[in-house]
Amino acid sequence: MKSRLMIVVAALALLVAGCRPRPATTATTETPTTSAHPPIRPSVVFLGTSLTVGLGVDPDQAYPALIQQKADSAGLTIEVVNRGNSGVTSAGTLATIDWILQNPPAVLVIEAGANDGLRGQDPDSTRANIQKIIDRVRARDSATRIVLVGMEAMPNLGRRYVEQFRAIYPSLARANHLVLVPFLLAGVAGVDSLNQGDGIHPNPRGHRIVADHVWRVLRPTLEAVGRRP
Repeated sequence: MKSRLMIVVAALALLVAGCRPRPATTATTETPTTSAHPPIRPSVVFLGTSLTVGLGVDPDQAYPALIQQKADSAGLTIEVVNRGNSGVTSAGTLATIDWILQNPPAVLVIEAGANDGLRGQDPDSTRANIQKIIDRVRARDSATRIVLVGMEAMPNLGRRYVEQFRAIYPSLARANHLVLVPFLLAGVAGVDSLNQGDGIHPNPRGHRIVADHVWRVLRPTLEAVGRRP
């Protein structure tokens, strides 16, 4: 009886030991012949609204993800990061920029102001907010390349407002020597077959068109920072 009890106790001890987590050092005992960490790829951050998030489509169908695919096909070793935020105004984007700049990207693509235009906010205020974003980026890391994306206001807000809003982006690009995508939704805005039911957000086909013309403008900047294999 005593020997049988000893066997049971020993078996339980082995079972308990087998259920314990393995020591953390197990995975580090090997000495690889090459680096275990691949080289860090330059990051390209897309800062924007629901248009950049890809509201209503799968994340891999949104135009930033399609830019990543195009960069991969072109042999550019960059990493696209989508920091779009649905419903955000230029003031809201400004409020988050310091957090985003904790790790300054190689390239920052700024799509800001779309919701300002939808709400009929003061164009001068929108311009000032985007200028502050640019200033914060350059103060944090002057090596970050900035690409500005232009937006348009709805025509129902009146001709004068539309013209004032449209002028925000080229004037900021000139004043700050930025690469400019003139209008994010060129060829897509107002085309029913390229937009979702709300008439505002592109569908997958619309995002492909957006990605094509953003890529044409953005590619030289990406080639300047992306390492080819």
